[in-house]
Amino acid sequence: MSFWQRHAIFEKNSIVLIIGILVVIAIGGLVEIVPLFYLKNTIEKVDGVRPYSPLELAGRNIYVREGCYLCHSQMIRPLRDEVERYGHYSLAVESMYDRPFQWGSKRTGPDLARVGGKYSDSWHRDHLRDPRSVVPGSVMPNYSFLENTDLDYQHIAADLKVQALLGVPYSPAMIENATKDVVTQATVDSADAADLAKRYPKVLARDFDGNPDRISEADALIAYLQLLGTQVDFKLYDDKANIR
Repeated sequence: MSFWQRHAIFEKNSIVLIIGILVVIAIGGLVEIVPLFYLKNTIEKVDGVRPYSPLELAGRNIYVREGCYLCHSQMIRPLRDEVERYGHYSLAVESMYDRPFQWGSKRTGPDLARVGGKYSDSWHRDHLRDPRSVVPGSVMPNYSFLENTDLDYQHIAADLKVQALLGVPYSPAMIENATKDVVTQATVDSADAADLAKRYPKVLARDFDGNPDRISEADALIAYLQLLGTQVDFKLYDDKANIR
């Protein structure tokens, strides 16, 4: 029996065709799934990545609440045009503490995976008040109300507890000091900044919204944005991975 005669069996008999499709899908699925049972972790460990501080987590909650992920992605693909525009392609480890992740599905605005440290706090304040004042062609709505709204952080410790249940390594000390850490990070020259930095290495502690008399939602959101893409030293990572 020739190859074409054998192939005709699948073409003329729908039952045989369906069985063949299921067999091929099953084999392909096993090839993808079985190796995962032998891996302890599918995420490569990279130094520097830590859980969000309470203020950064509050800012991330505002980011999600306002639907920022609908217009901004946080995932740079390993394509030349994206890497040249946004920076090093995204690593899985950078999203390991995101519940849920903010990769996004479209870009009305630019990708924000590397926005941390790219602009000053004052630039972010102006951008939130009136996006067109710094980006003339922007279609982003105004978010001026954020700096006029006090941040509700009385339940931030509960947020950390929930994240801990989901696998984020928040220690009892982090949860116990969550409320105080919000105030510390959003305050200029706080005496507790050293303790905050022990819990959250390289944390930025300052007045983000330009108003030292209050802790606003803008404080939290800007603190979150200024963290994005800053935890991994990509020069060291590239050297280790021999990426060119």
